[in-house]
Amino acid sequence: MRTRLLPLLIILMAAVLLALGIPLAVSVAAAQQQKVVVDRIDDTARFAALAQYVTDPPGESNERKDTLGIELTSYYDVYDIRAGVFYRNDTPMAKAPSTFFLPKEGEVREAFDEALLSRRSHDPKQVWPWQRNRLVVASPVIRDGDVVAVVVTDSPTGQMRSRILHGWLVIGTGEFAAMLLAVGAALRLTGWVLRPVRVLDATTHAIASGALKSRVAAAGGPPELRRLARSFNEMADNVEDVLEQQRAFVADASHQLRNPLAALLLRIELLAFELPEGNQEIASVQAEGKRLAHVLDDLLDLALAEHAEADLKVTDIGALTAERVAAWTPTAEAKGVRLAGSCPPTTAWADPVTLSSALDAVIDNAVKFTPKDETVEVTVASDGGTSTIVVTDNGPGLTGEELARVGDRFWRSGRHQNVKGSGLGLSISRALLAAGGGSITFDHHEPHGLTVTVRVPRSGPAA
Repeated sequence: MRTRLLPLLIILMAAVLLALGIPLAVSVAAAQQQKVVVDRIDDTARFAALAQYVTDPPGESNERKDTLGIELTSYYDVYDIRAGVFYRNDTPMAKAPSTFFLPKEGEVREAFDEALLSRRSHDPKQVWPWQRNRLVVASPVIRDGDVVAVVVTDSPTGQMRSRILHGWLVIGTGEFAAMLLAVGAALRLTGWVLRPVRVLDATTHAIASGALKSRVAAAGGPPELRRLARSFNEMADNVEDVLEQQRAFVADASHQLRNPLAALLLRIELLAFELPEGNQEIASVQAEGKRLAHVLDDLLDLALAEHAEADLKVTDIGALTAERVAAWTPTAEAKGVRLAGSCPPTTAWADPVTLSSALDAVIDNAVKFTPKDETVEVTVASDGGTSTIVVTDNGPGLTGEELARVGDRFWRSGRHQNVKGSGLGLSISRALLAAGGGSITFDHHEPHGLTVTVRVPRSGPAA
């Protein structure tokens, strides 16, 4: 979320800075050019004041014309600005340098023609730093109300463009610094806003993983997120209460039903003595009663497993697994199934009783569904921060849809309804392992069969 929110904020801030910086840069360029234009206007006005006293016809020379020529030459030598006073017929009264002349077209001619109309030429177009244009300013020389000549200045723009570029550099540096500050502020802002969201996400994941006691610390972040954290905690409290009531109901109901069911089974046994030996109906009733008793025992075990806390300790997983393999070997041999174990010594943090119960359920299922003369393999290994116990069989396996449901309460494959079981064994194992930070997963085993992987952490609870 931060990777989406942060670029959006940066783009918005960059747009704001550009919206402020571009007009400021244009204003700086206009101010620098206006300053130069005003200077040229003053210069042309001074030269026009000198030229209006030159009364001799064009081509003749006198002291005032010579003075004007000297002024224009000094002006050109000092400022490198071409300047000239031209009569209406384009004949120069005085000019500097000597090569300066009125062209037939272009900016100089346009400014000259405009000044002949008895007004100063319009301000030149804006010159940008990447352009090499020149600034042309023209002022009329008026004598007795008539325009007798025009003063024209043609200025280079190198220094002006340098000053504009320097001003832009200052603006750009300020914008860059402001952007850095804005990015830093955006990082702090997104961190402040999203920190409660990350805490909420982690807490939600913890609750989904079975840590129902997890809660969100309602501190930091905007008021709306703090209210959301409090609402989430209230919801988690209510969910935990409902689940606790459900577990208590299942445990109480299972416990309360066991005694009447035991009494009922006892009476069925006594009734069987009064009936002919081998009566199929009474045998069927006894089988269903025992199955119901087994389901009640599993329900009670599941309720206790979801409520109990694991007693974690450093356990030799290899030795514990080898013990369970040895315990189930007679059962497997009686069914004609080979049970092979590869159990090297490896340690992990686990509840030995819980892990033994989970292994019993997994190995029992593997042996139960494996055909005669096939093999069930149990392998212990270490993988980074976890120790794994992998049980593979060569039974019929499960389809992809069935694989997604295996481990659900009371679920059994439609193809195996004739096999004894309540559908709660793997659910109990999953609950027992989750309490200690472990897990159980299921996958296909090629060419056929099922692979069950039990994982327990190698690091202690403090880590």
